[in-house]
This record gives sequence, structure tokens and C-alpha cells, in this order.
Amino acid sequence: MVLRLSFNRISALVLLSIVGLGFVLPETPRIPVSGASRSDWNQQSFWYYPWGRSGTHKGIDIFAPEGTPVLAATTGLIISTGEDSLGGNYVFMLGAKWRFHYYAHLQEIDTQALRWVWGGSAIGKVGTTGNAKGKPPHLHYDIRTPYPQPWLYDAALPQAWNRLFFVDPNVFLVTGR
Repeated sequence: MVLRLSFNRISALVLLSIVGLGFVLPETPRIPVSGASRSDWNQQSFWYYPWGRSGTHKGIDIFAPEGTPVLAATTGLIISTGEDSLGGNYVFMLGAKWRFHYYAHLQEIDTQALRWVWGGSAIGKVGTTGNAKGKPPHLHYDIRTPYPQPWLYDAALPQAWNRLFFVDPNVFLVTGR
């Protein structure tokens, strides 16, 4: 009983530290493709409808030559890496403000789950995997939150409720918000 109580207190302290860390980590946004600039993606593509099997495009596609290094857009913890039918080779990272950064269509993955990365660290290479096969090489980059952002609600937008859980990567990369 005493050990269990101590373990629960330690677990709670660790959990609170992790939660707190998500809110105090500084965000230092950077474009997640080496050498890319704002002209390398269509700034109107976030929340563009209609968009293939996913219905609405929930991120931006940053175009670059295949094999160009993909960089962590901010400091964070790699939650998972892998492959799926839409995103192909992907990296999923938890950053500050409990924002999840998703990097997809990678030619190769240069990191692993549960690894801490600093903003600007190489995590993969631009590719054409998943549903990007046959299209120009690019990185699909989106940012998700586990909490709704009601100030973003616009009933006129397709999938309006779902949009509450996404951050516009254009705004994040330009202003840091």
C-alpha cells in the first residue's frame, strides 16, 4: 500500500511535469523543408475542399526535390513513425502547446519514436510515398491539437467541427501562432 501510494504520487508528478512542459516549451517555428521558402507551397491549400479521399486538405504541401532534408518545425518529442496508405512514410511529433506536428510522404524517416528533437533537426527526406505516388515530391505538413479552438469555427467551411482541432500551418510558420 505504501509503495503504491508513493508510485501514484510519483506518476502524478511526472504526468503534471509533462503536461506543464507542453505549455512552457518555446515555439521557434521554422519551415520544415531545408532551403524552402513560403513560395514553395500554396498558401490557400490549408482546409481546401474537395481534396481526394480525405475530403478536405488539412495541411500544406511543401514542394522540393526528392531527398531534400525534412526538418522538425519546432522542438518536440517524436510520438510515432511509420507508414500508412494516405501519408506513406510519416513522423508524428508532439511540440509546445500540445500541438501534434504531422510530416507525411517521406522518402525515408531519419528519427524514431520517443526521441527528443530540437527545431531544425533532420527527421526525414521529402518523397512521394502514400497517396503522393505519381505526384511531384513534397512534404505534407499539418498541425493538430487535442483541444478545440472555438475561435476558428466557421459553419460555412467543409468539416467545420473538425477544423477546430487543426492549426493553419501558414499562420504557425509565419507568425508562430
